[in-house]
Amino acid sequence: MVNGARPNARGQVRRIAVAVALLAAAGAIDVPNALADEGPSVPPGTEASAAAPVEVNPEDTDLKMADGATLGESRVLDIVQVVEEQGGEERREDTNATVKFALQAEVLFAKDSSALGPAANARIVAIAAEIRKQNAAKVRVFGFTDNLGTSAHGDVLSKQRANAVHGVLSRELGGGGTTFEIRGYGEQYPIADNGTEEGRKKNRRVEVSFPRGEGGS
Repeated sequence: MVNGARPNARGQVRRIAVAVALLAAAGAIDVPNALADEGPSVPPGTEASAAAPVEVNPEDTDLKMADGATLGESRVLDIVQVVEEQGGEERREDTNATVKFALQAEVLFAKDSSALGPAANARIVAIAAEIRKQNAAKVRVFGFTDNLGTSAHGDVLSKQRANAVHGVLSRELGGGGTTFEIRGYGEQYPIADNGTEEGRKKNRRVEVSFPRGEGGS
């Protein structure tokens, strides 16, 4: 899936397309949280920051505001496309600004280990090829764990795993001027329920994200 992120018989494709400015009117319009909850938790520094594309006149009668209501700040939600293999072993998330790959730890590492397995390099090399395609100057590599074990152990293991993935990416990208931000968040920012093994598998992951460039599809 990583190489081109093409859906196939093994894969399950989930596409979410949202391009709308949300207006909050106190006492009249409740900004929905459902769209924000559709995607995974987002670590600090990766949130969308697009400004509203147009100014809105609060006196416009077409808004049909309730008596005494006022407009909140306009917001824009990125267009998001998610392609995920069945079971969630690999996931690609595209917005109009960024590309993010999430690989479950099991496809990269042995249990409780930060040593890359035999099949891991090919998956990471495919991500490096996409980074080159997007001509990305900065790449984030974030590691995450489930909530089993101590928090301190999860913090260390997630950082070690992020470092291992960074090592392959750095080798593949060479001296192309790419800079990296590498962090281990441990059990923070789960994307699934830690109360089930299926959810914990999704939370044990490494995410690689970078800006979309002119070479992107």
